[in-house]
Amino acid sequence: MNKSLNNSPRTIIALDFETEEELFDLLDQFQEPVYVKVGMELFYGNGPAVISKIKAKGHQIFVDLKLHDIPHTVKQGMKKLAKLNVDMVNVHCGGGVQMMKAALQGLEEASETGKRPLCIGVTQLTSTSQEMMNDELLIPGRVDDVALQYARLAQESGLDGVVCSVHESRRIHEVCGAEFLTVTPGIRLSGDSADDQKRIATPEEAVKEQCDYIVVGRSITTSPNPVETYKQIEKIMEESHA
Repeated sequence: MNKSLNNSPRTIIALDFETEEELFDLLDQFQEPVYVKVGMELFYGNGPAVISKIKAKGHQIFVDLKLHDIPHTVKQGMKKLAKLNVDMVNVHCGGGVQMMKAALQGLEEASETGKRPLCIGVTQLTSTSQEMMNDELLIPGRVDDVALQYARLAQESGLDGVVCSVHESRRIHEVCGAEFLTVTPGIRLSGDSADDQKRIATPEEAVKEQCDYIVVGRSITTSPNPVETYKQIEKIMEESHA
């Protein structure tokens, strides 16, 4: 088992809400701490204070802002995030090796507990199709090959893992090793709408493809019983890492 997974839920709930009221309407249904993802919508709309409020309830937090800028700017941004006592942060691998190394430096310099957050790199968004990547972005090759190259760069930079789709996870582990984390969004239960995602998968498929963490949003947050849906998904993930 990857050491980073010890005593940690494998299912990360995406809190894609506009307001704190919506956020805590959901979280207050959970009696035990969970792992949550705070993205741009919630963070930019409510500011860093929302992180402190979630932390006060004992939850683990992945701040998903996908930092992508010149190395110095990313380093300074990571210093600010490190002081929020979050558990995971990310950058975009497209910023290159020096930027990713600068992100780690910022986290290490500013982490007041002596233990920095996990830092992972985004490879290709799960909303990116083969055609979009080739024809719009003018990046040649296959999506999975590009994701793998970005993963190699992230590992070279010292990052803890990457965000990728389920479909690239197994291959990334084969090349980068079992200790290199794969965090996979685009998870949908059977019968759920794909919405704006292109490369999606079920929790069962995520287990088969050796995903370490899965990020689940609407399948949980819009469920008639979010807690029960979460427990069912987490049970699938826990059994795979037993």
